[in-house]
Amino acid sequence: MYNLKKIGPSKFLVPKEGKMKVDGLIIAKEELLEVIKEDKSIEQVKNVATLDGIVGYSIAMPDIHWGYGFPIGGVAAMDAETGVISPGGVGYDINCGVRVILLPIKFSDLQEKYGSKLIKRIFEIVPTGVGYGHRGEKHLSDTDFLNLTTKGARWSIEQGYGIEADLDHIESLGKIDGADISVVSNHAKDRARKQLGTLGSGNHFIEIGKIETIYLPDIAKKWGIEKDYSYLIIHSGSRGFGHQVCQDVLNKFIKKGYAENLPDRQLVAAPINSEDGRQYFAAMAAAANFAFNNRQQMMHLARTAIKDICNIDFEDVKLLYDVCHNIAKFETYNIDGKPKRLCIHRKGATRAFGPGNEELNPIFKQTGQPVLVPGDMGTASHILAGLGNELTWCSSCHGAGRMKSRAQASREWKGRDLKTYMREKGIEVHAKSYATISEEMPDAYKDVDIVVDAVEEAGLANKVARLTPAYVIKG
Repeated sequence: MYNLKKIGPSKFLVPKEGKMKVDGLIIAKEELLEVIKEDKSIEQVKNVATLDGIVGYSIAMPDIHWGYGFPIGGVAAMDAETGVISPGGVGYDINCGVRVILLPIKFSDLQEKYGSKLIKRIFEIVPTGVGYGHRGEKHLSDTDFLNLTTKGARWSIEQGYGIEADLDHIESLGKIDGADISVVSNHAKDRARKQLGTLGSGNHFIEIGKIETIYLPDIAKKWGIEKDYSYLIIHSGSRGFGHQVCQDVLNKFIKKGYAENLPDRQLVAAPINSEDGRQYFAAMAAAANFAFNNRQQMMHLARTAIKDICNIDFEDVKLLYDVCHNIAKFETYNIDGKPKRLCIHRKGATRAFGPGNEELNPIFKQTGQPVLVPGDMGTASHILAGLGNELTWCSSCHGAGRMKSRAQASREWKGRDLKTYMREKGIEVHAKSYATISEEMPDAYKDVDIVVDAVEEAGLANKVARLTPAYVIKG
């Protein structure tokens, strides 16, 4: 139907046609293509290729699925001088992302002595679910919003939520430059005043499990990853703050006519160099910095629980890395032998800088940055090392990728005892509602092992470790 052409290992071309300015590129193994073709995400790849200023390819990762405007799992680079910036290329959950934390305890010991107590304690102190759940602490003031969006994750550390060493293990040191809280609506701030340090709903989660397999021992050793030891993952974003920022800008862009002549109005985009484009980036950066703080504060709560239950000190619970996977960032690449500043949209895609990249801290500069790929709550997650492949603007996949809608998954699991089903598979699940669990059951997702195999085969990142879950909190 799409006339795909294989151009290399796990690389398929979507040939340019009609109003497309560039070809499309799909990173996938052949067995994944059949699933990918079941929705209209490839059509969205073609639509993105029509946007002004796009450079290289309109790219889809192997976890691609249908999204708002851009596919989830989509990557697009726009010329910073002549291109556009699109809220649909970032998504509603601005800087939704993942952080992996390493625990200095063998998983067998954790499971035997602390596992259920620990996950229950974290579930008690980290608010989950839809809406305005909060920890009963003071609401964020306008001054707090100014400071946290300006400083990024450093603000939370200054407030006592973390240690200085954490910053070196966060993408972009936990701050996107260019944030301006003055362009963010009061409604967006009001939605988020009680939400810092909260998990949210949907596919957000906290997970504890075992480092099952090591693929690259030298890199794993440099990163402090040890086989059979324990890990903790936090997956969340900017909560109501980012959602409202996105909605406000979409309303504004559509009202101003930026959607005219596009194949899909959800692609609505403003020139990067326009006042509207600059204001969206400033608001997006503010939401991204909120998200860094949100994950930082949840990690502090997890460290508190680990100290209380396992008697492990804060500084011994180490952050491996924190990555964004819904973001637009300015990066410089060589185009036709000349450095060119580009705005890289990554929506459901993870940055994968390789060895030698100047932005990385000394450890990751030797190895390439950690690429964190959570799967589903019943299978596995992966840690990879980025290779800096400029074919995809140094990008990789961000997860397994849905293959069933939330509604379909809920229908198929209706009436079943989901917690017992998961417990029989060796996984203890906590959530406020069965609806959340049913939407996120493992069969709603692609096989994460095949997804990361495609990423490795395409030369985007190399597998370092495979992680298996045992205790899960769903948002």
